[in-house]
Amino acid sequence: MGNLNFFIFVFHFFSMAKKNKVVYWVELSEYDLDTAKAMLNSKRYLYVGFMCHQTIEKMLKGYYAFKHDEVPPFTHNLAFLIEKSMLTGQLTEEQKDFVDELEPLNIEARYPEYKERLLKQLTAEKCREILAKTTELQQWIKQKLLEK
Repeated sequence: MGNLNFFIFVFHFFSMAKKNKVVYWVELSEYDLDTAKAMLNSKRYLYVGFMCHQTIEKMLKGYYAFKHDEVPPFTHNLAFLIEKSMLTGQLTEEQKDFVDELEPLNIEARYPEYKERLLKQLTAEKCREILAKTTELQQWIKQKLLEK
């Protein structure tokens, strides 16, 4: 579903308070995905991984806000957000494996040695794969928002 159709649906079926919470997180997620693409184009592979993590984190926080109608937990732990959002049983094994792959890419406060190890693993090809899977998972979560 395109962004326009998604936002039309949200504005038609959600209360104003819930709309604001969900749309806030979805828009941030979209921005982060666009940033990941820009980082790929500029060959800043470490930040492709980081922004993909952020993309999914923000979609999960949007889904949490949708399910609980409250501010999501202050965490970067994707598995925790999935559990609290009640999505654990709905994810495929492939999606769960991908979340496990994304988890260590939240590099905000990592030591230089850790970043260096990640840089060696994050090739252009690997980053394209991560970006594609991130896009798929983001769309899957967005689709879940449309299931009432």
